[in-house]
Amino acid sequence: MSEKKEPGLWEGFKAFLMRGNVVDLAVAVVIGAAFTNIVNSVVKGVINPLVGAFGTKDLDHYRSCLKSPCETNEAGDVIRGIPIMWGSVLSAVLSFVITAAVVYFLMVLPMAKYLAKQAARKAAKEGAQEVVELSELEVLKEIRDALVAQRGSGHSEP
Repeated sequence: MSEKKEPGLWEGFKAFLMRGNVVDLAVAVVIGAAFTNIVNSVVKGVINPLVGAFGTKDLDHYRSCLKSPCETNEAGDVIRGIPIMWGSVLSAVLSFVITAAVVYFLMVLPMAKYLAKQAARKAAKEGAQEVVELSELEVLKEIRDALVAQRGSGHSEP
């Protein structure tokens, strides 16, 4: 009797890394991080100043004071009080919404349409094959019936 040796730790890890979905996931994470940087730059460089144009400051500088008085030094560090940085939160929400919209409209929606077209083509192709199979079945039935009829008329009973 020979015992089956289980793969070692290194072989299992190597097999895990060589799966296609692990590599695809790694690529998606890297591209997602790069894309996030682009969206954050757009929000900080374009959206925040536009929102700030309607107010008096950049969006990241909007805040409310939970415990008065809120005082900051020249560097923007809080000296006294408890500020609520709602401008930074709004900036992060805008970044998320823009990222989600771009991913949905440029990646998810086109892929869904593509997959729907592929499914429709496959269904149409299978439907055509089914019609061909049905007609072949009918032809085979007719051949069988013709052979039975020939046998019946060609043989005389003893």
